[in-house]
Amino acid sequence: MKTIAIIGAGLGGLSASIKLASKGYDVHVFEKNTYSGGKMMPVKIGTHHFDFGPNTMTMPEVFDSIFEEADLNPRNYYSWIKLDHHTKNVDHDGQSFMMSTDDSYMKTQLLKLDPFAAENYHAYLKEIERLYDLSKNSFFPRMFTKWQDYLSPGLFNAVVQVRPLEKMNHFHERYFKHPLLLKAFNRYSTYIGSSPYQAPATFAMIGYLEMVQGVYYVKGGNTKLAKSLEMAAKDLGVTFHLNSQVMNIHIENKKARRIDTATASLQTDNVIINGDLLHAYPNLVDEKNRPSMPNKKIERSSPSISAFVIMAGLSTKLENLEHHQVYFSKNYAQEFETLFNGQWPDDPTIYISNSSVTDPSVSPDGDNLFILVNAPPLTDENRISLEDYKEKVYDKLEKHGLSIREHLVVEKLVGPEEIQERFHAFRGALYGISSNSLKNSFLRPSNQSKDIANLYFAGGSTHPGGGSPMVVISGKNVAEKIIKEDRSTV
Repeated sequence: MKTIAIIGAGLGGLSASIKLASKGYDVHVFEKNTYSGGKMMPVKIGTHHFDFGPNTMTMPEVFDSIFEEADLNPRNYYSWIKLDHHTKNVDHDGQSFMMSTDDSYMKTQLLKLDPFAAENYHAYLKEIERLYDLSKNSFFPRMFTKWQDYLSPGLFNAVVQVRPLEKMNHFHERYFKHPLLLKAFNRYSTYIGSSPYQAPATFAMIGYLEMVQGVYYVKGGNTKLAKSLEMAAKDLGVTFHLNSQVMNIHIENKKARRIDTATASLQTDNVIINGDLLHAYPNLVDEKNRPSMPNKKIERSSPSISAFVIMAGLSTKLENLEHHQVYFSKNYAQEFETLFNGQWPDDPTIYISNSSVTDPSVSPDGDNLFILVNAPPLTDENRISLEDYKEKVYDKLEKHGLSIREHLVVEKLVGPEEIQERFHAFRGALYGISSNSLKNSFLRPSNQSKDIANLYFAGGSTHPGGGSPMVVISGKNVAEKIIKEDRSTV
């Protein structure tokens, strides 16, 4: 029985552990925090439960497949709730628009707001479905180890067809004219930590997931999904070492032979790093053993955006809140320019998840507001007072009729510094390298080390990219690669 060490119990590490354990491997998962799930972190303050991390869930079949392929029934662990009308978008002037998978509901709204969009909406859905199908079939299941991998005739043809040279905003201007609609659909770039004015139109496919397949919520809180993955892994015999930080990966003859924590060591046949590659790789492997990724190369990387989060528990339930809502800045392009210049916007776009609308059990005594604004990646020059910025956020929400302060019972703030420290995230970035360039979008760091034969990477900072489903796919791809290589040597 071969031993696998997985460093990090995020969604990628959890999915890899289930796949490998179901095939008979001796799997050990090491996690520096006291819980599994990575950024999918449960926070309980009084009677208010908050889902830190991903709040908008798509592609439920990806999560279910991890259980099903291990001969487990996902419904024995968690259940989905579909949100048909899922995100209210509000512009600076108060105009609003609700995103929905209900086609007739969408057309009714579009006819009032943007007749051009109403006329072109079906063409938009058809095109983003095409982008999604190409990505799903050509990119998601594959691991890329070098740029030449893209030159196979079938794959090269797929790359050309997914609009790699067109920017997301330019793509959306083909179908929408109203400023609020452009902001709402351009916001998909933030799901990968990037700017819609720089990221390729390829990522507009995210719209297919939300506007056709739908947005989902896990009953009891989205963090229950991570807990369910951990439970399934344990049911299959995976050993978890929580509150156990790996300090070093011992390399010998270009292979990872042992991992060391502060108190123990484990001899291993393969190692999977499930974490921010830009932080974990240089901290766990001596530079001499990774010539393909020296420190200077890592330091030159362009990180994705970070986040400032307010978790606010209220004493009541506000009438004008949905499960998901976004309050946009007046000048969206300027906001992204400010962020990627390393500064905090004066007029931030504000996202709020209020899951108690759908599931009162997670916050029975009042709203559980997960308030998020985009923040620049961390530098020595852009550290600010989170308390002061919080007041700016609350002031803007009051202008939209949301009185947070007068109903506030509990509150917790999280900024880029804590994200960097708690999740070992490079400069506090949420998704590793940004996708603001063609290279970083299509040639993200590989899932396998170029220098160490049995060292692999899973997570949002590697292929196929950011977002919970992509992270789960990355872990599954790595596990399948290990299984395939072992079978080929038998």
